[in-house]
Amino acid sequence: MGKQIAFLGLGLMGGAMAANLARRGYEVRAWNRTSDRPGVKLAAEGGATVVESLQEAVTTAEIVFSCVGDVPDVEEVLLGDKGVVQFAQPNTLVIDMSTIGSEAAKQIGAKLQQQQLRFMDAPVSGGDTGAQQGTLTIMIGGAEADFEECLPYLEAMGKNITLCGDIGSGQAVKMCNQILCAVYMVGICEAMEMAKQQGIDPNLVVDVCGTGAAGSWALSNLGEKIIDGDYAPGFAIKHILKDLRLVQSINQSLENRDLSGTELADRLFKIVKEMDNGQGGEQGTQAMIRAYLARIESK
Repeated sequence: MGKQIAFLGLGLMGGAMAANLARRGYEVRAWNRTSDRPGVKLAAEGGATVVESLQEAVTTAEIVFSCVGDVPDVEEVLLGDKGVVQFAQPNTLVIDMSTIGSEAAKQIGAKLQQQQLRFMDAPVSGGDTGAQQGTLTIMIGGAEADFEECLPYLEAMGKNITLCGDIGSGQAVKMCNQILCAVYMVGICEAMEMAKQQGIDPNLVVDVCGTGAAGSWALSNLGEKIIDGDYAPGFAIKHILKDLRLVQSINQSLENRDLSGTELADRLFKIVKEMDNGQGGEQGTQAMIRAYLARIESK
């Protein structure tokens, strides 16, 4: 039967992840701060029991998953006056799957441990498609015994699951992942534009380059969306900008190492974020191409 699960945060990712846990036969009580999100319906359709309060989700849970937006959101949900610390039973395992950076994870973990709660950071990669298909890459920071305990539940949501080290290590690896994602997008956009300037069908960049050393998940999954002008979010620009903010904040504590590629990607994403009367950040990261198109159109 497994342990009773609470899943907090039913957004684009969390709703699908909660549904996958329920489909495996686990008892899942799911909660979201707002009840009208598509992810709430997705979790319910998957078999999770959607409850009206965090307290109702957490009080009898043995494992609590959270997947929300930014550091303040995680702090509110886990540590706030109406958060997990107020209602969870001692020794409950709390697993945060948000992207919040290594320092925040360490601080939150320490505060939870002071309240006799166990903690693991478990950020994910793979976008909404990976969440829906249960093929996410999950990067874990925490104790090995806790990792072994929660592994069957993580396997309901992900395919590539790695214990990276102590608390904060999962987030540290996720920051490296986000650098790669951001800079890959620069390369894809520039390759697409180079193809068009030479009179080459940009589909060849996906079909041919994708089979060689230049192949990547981003090229295979987002390249065609760029060609089709499909900017619907699998992972929104506003979220990658949040992650790059965390990357650059961490970098400041590392003797200001050079992150020129990251800074370029950050600048291009911000150009798109300001489009559409400031709503460009709601589009997927593949919409970075709009920064290049705008530059061409202005000439």
